[in-house]
Amino acid sequence: MDSEWDAVARDFAAWMKYRNLADSTQRIYSSAVRELAAFLAESGSATPPGEVTRRDIEAFVRQRLEAVKPATVSADFRALQQFFKWLVREEEIDHNPMLGAEAPIVPEQPVAVLEVEQMRAVLDGCKGNDLVSRRDNAIIRLLIDTGGRLGEIGALAVDDVDFDAGVCHVVGKGRRGRALPFGQATALALGRYLRSRAKDRRANLAGLWLAEKGKGALEANGIRLMLRRRGLAAGVEGLHAHQFRHTAAHRWLAEGGGETDLMRIMGWKSPQMLRRYGASKADERAREAHRRMALGDKI
Repeated sequence: MDSEWDAVARDFAAWMKYRNLADSTQRIYSSAVRELAAFLAESGSATPPGEVTRRDIEAFVRQRLEAVKPATVSADFRALQQFFKWLVREEEIDHNPMLGAEAPIVPEQPVAVLEVEQMRAVLDGCKGNDLVSRRDNAIIRLLIDTGGRLGEIGALAVDDVDFDAGVCHVVGKGRRGRALPFGQATALALGRYLRSRAKDRRANLAGLWLAEKGKGALEANGIRLMLRRRGLAAGVEGLHAHQFRHTAAHRWLAEGGGETDLMRIMGWKSPQMLRRYGASKADERAREAHRRMALGDKI
């Protein structure tokens, strides 16, 4: 980036920190600004921020669609919307080039919902009494039971687990805190893990999950790798945390759980997220509802 782009990118980053946006949001927004600046420089125009046009934005979107997934381009587009809104508020530009620009279409790709047999197979692979087996069993049961996000589960501290209330206290998107309720099977798994954890020399660490081989805390990326490894061993290729979230949403709705309750547990503010997460097996749930109602059989 040239000095002018460097300056606005720096100040935009400072504004995001001031607003206390989530770290992941800050990374996505800053990356989108860098990508746009690089695109303009490589195109030979070296257009400064104040002279970017809608055509520049649309050309950038087309180029990105050739290089990365549509969902990534969509995230870039939304990030740039916020960036140029900020430039308008800062009176750096008079006209927002994002106005009239059409967001890229992201083809709907429902996340594969896990079958009960698959989840049992993964849990069967964690039946040992060693620290790592108990840890992995507790993590997977939490994911199954709560539908918590990977980052939320990975960031848990020991003090975040409240056995009396049957909840884990997490901080989700937008820095919003909420309590994830868990059932008896998960409580037992957490208890077993904590008993093993208490005997480890790293028991004084604040983070809930301890890593293998005497290392420090296990965080989100370590959980991601663990799930992939446990999934492969159980014959569930490509297992990832988001599958548990989609699966929890499907099972909740299939059992007749209320949509408002699900939104609160999952930490969603918009019904759009409810529709997105419920889409994976919406047709199956509709057919099951049809069988239960048996409208044609009642005539």
